[in-house]
Amino acid sequence: MKRILATGGLGFVGSHTCLSLLYQGYKIIVIDSLINSSFEIYQKLKKINEVLNLELNNKFTFIKGDIRNSALIENIFQEASMKDQPINSVIHFAGLKSVNQSILNPLQYWDSNVIGTINLLKTMRNNQCFNIVFSSSATVYKPKLNRMLDENSDLGPMNPYGMTKLTNEKILEDIFKSDPNKWSISLLRYFNPVGAHSSGSLGELPIGMPNNLFPILMKVALGELDFLSIYGKDWPTKDGTCIRDFIHVMDLAEAHIAALKFLIDNRPQNIALNIGTGKGTSVLEIIKTFQEVNGICFPYHFVKRRMGDQPFLVADNKLALSLLDWIPTRNIVDMCADSVKNLI
Repeated sequence: MKRILATGGLGFVGSHTCLSLLYQGYKIIVIDSLINSSFEIYQKLKKINEVLNLELNNKFTFIKGDIRNSALIENIFQEASMKDQPINSVIHFAGLKSVNQSILNPLQYWDSNVIGTINLLKTMRNNQCFNIVFSSSATVYKPKLNRMLDENSDLGPMNPYGMTKLTNEKILEDIFKSDPNKWSISLLRYFNPVGAHSSGSLGELPIGMPNNLFPILMKVALGELDFLSIYGKDWPTKDGTCIRDFIHVMDLAEAHIAALKFLIDNRPQNIALNIGTGKGTSVLEIIKTFQEVNGICFPYHFVKRRMGDQPFLVADNKLALSLLDWIPTRNIVDMCADSVKNLI
């Protein structure tokens, strides 16, 4: 049986996708530098599969390493071929992901996110592997106030992180055009993944101080922070706080697998897909729901706007719903409840 390579497979979205892949019987190789993740996630994935009585023998391999290391990536492909289990598909998660940090340290983001992708694609081509699902981002779009974004919306990232994602998309577009009869590429532009596996055994494990709303909510709920900071109260939205399309991480994981199946079952193509719920929720609405669902109360303070933030980012997901065997099934209540299960 052929294998799937998951780069950055121990990160938040990557780990939940790997769990779903294993549950569906896929064989996977995970490479992760552990810069934004932890070896503990690998151990958790193994533990969950043991609880589910899933046989992992020769199905789940983890390699610590950076995809900027060309020799290492080549060795992974060669060893898989020597075992007569060549890698025929890649799901590419690896990369730094903080909007704010990318503004403060753009060179680090360009080096990590773009050089790594180029190395990966070169190795894929050299080893006759032409299927790739790229975990992109909605930050590639130019925001439109109170209007949902579809795949034909104007592209115009407002920060270096988004620019690195768009650059990777452009690179993938170019290699597809260079050999359109071989490459099968799916660009998944997703919005705000939150939540955790319903067992509570796997969730988000940010390294250092998190930048996203839900990990900070977790720290406030645990008493590690005295209050929650809301960045701005005068945005041009219904309650003055930013509106986002929050999607449950398990729905997002299932979308990655559905996109991979779509590529394998159809002619070679390069397609961009929005992965979201199509519903916008404000920061204040999230806080209220989180407190009600989990029966907790905590203070929050309004502070000045944060660099790189935009008031409204919501997906038009009609294309993904029409092409993929996939639909998001978990709502905001599920996201808030499952997030806390990971803390218990």
